[in-house]
Amino acid sequence: MSYEPPIHWSDHEDIAMALYEKFGDDFTESKIYRIRFTELLDWILSLPNFEGTREQATEGHLEQIQAAWVYEWRDNQD
Repeated sequence: MSYEPPIHWSDHEDIAMALYEKFGDDFTESKIYRIRFTELLDWILSLPNFEGTREQATEGHLEQIQAAWVYEWRDNQD
């Protein structure tokens, strides 16, 4: 079993990769941008090695994670 380092709020790309791994192509670019932040927050908090708290979340973090998730999805469309 490999050790997964903890993910924190500032690890936008790592969070985006984990969300892409979890949801795959269920969410296209337009769907990702339509996700409510309350839902996105719950999904991030449920990631196995995520160590941030709800109180530490900012709109800026969520926006950057959303954008990184879109880039991650785009990278996997080849």
